[in-house]
Amino acid sequence: MNPFKEMQALVLVATHGSLSAAARVEGVTPAIIARRLDALEERLGSQLLHRTTRRVSLTESGDNYLEDCIRILNDLASAESAASRGSVQVSGHLRITAPAGFGRRHVAPHVPTFLERHQDVSVTLDLSDRLVDLVNEGFDCAIRLGALADSNLVSVALGDMQRVVVASPAYLERCGQPRSPEELVKHDCLALGPQRGWTFRAAVGSAKTRNIRVKGSMECNDGVVLAEWARAGAGLAWRSMWEVGEDLQAGRLVSVLDDWAAPPVGIYAVFPERRHLPLKVRAFIDLLKDAYSQKNYWLPKGNGLKPVQPKPRRNSARS
Repeated sequence: MNPFKEMQALVLVATHGSLSAAARVEGVTPAIIARRLDALEERLGSQLLHRTTRRVSLTESGDNYLEDCIRILNDLASAESAASRGSVQVSGHLRITAPAGFGRRHVAPHVPTFLERHQDVSVTLDLSDRLVDLVNEGFDCAIRLGALADSNLVSVALGDMQRVVVASPAYLERCGQPRSPEELVKHDCLALGPQRGWTFRAAVGSAKTRNIRVKGSMECNDGVVLAEWARAGAGLAWRSMWEVGEDLQAGRLVSVLDDWAAPPVGIYAVFPERRHLPLKVRAFIDLLKDAYSQKNYWLPKGNGLKPVQPKPRRNSARS
């Protein structure tokens, strides 16, 4: 049996949620999809899917294997597309969407580099915090942060996003530094809109997480404003490293509760499921992935994160 057909069957089932849906996309019967999956699991010697009469879900091994399958199939499609044209030339119009704040800082700056490398491509970049419908709105690719909702989109991991609790040295000098998440109740916490809580490890070194409800006198639905308030000494903020890395590097902000920081969440490129991923999309995804994987990318000066610590005080928290 063709190993690429087997991998394609796994991707289709994982993307569409059932053998019958995958079979419709492939234009075959569910029995053929099942045989391909059986052959794949037998060849690997590992169970990739939990299959019942009602639902299909990935095992841990299947989830880990899936991303490699997507990458391999996309690379194969790109190679075949290039060979069929007798060239590896990337061309066409690329439409990308990304969250506004992240897109301004970490997508838009890479577009000129992309166009320098691929001069037969033009780009439209849409920056919006709404969930864009890629298919109906005609986008080739979206950059998304955090957990992905179940959908008919294919995702490629680009990197990780770490969140940290930050405050200005002046605030910590005035109000003290929290030593555990429980001490946040004694502090002014700057909230991003209606507060759902900040996420921390359940214990230092633990893989489990928990939500801590915080409160404060100021909230805003714009993360840029929260970072500005934090720099001004108004309180603690829970922000992504990509937003506050430069401030930490320069000492304008200090990170606290680092030992309790939750594991990072993913940065993804998502795109509609297609048999052949356009070269222009593959090339742009590869450019971002390479950039985000560079050592100290999220700390632009590249000297390592060494935040300025406030002088210790006898009263470690505000009463």
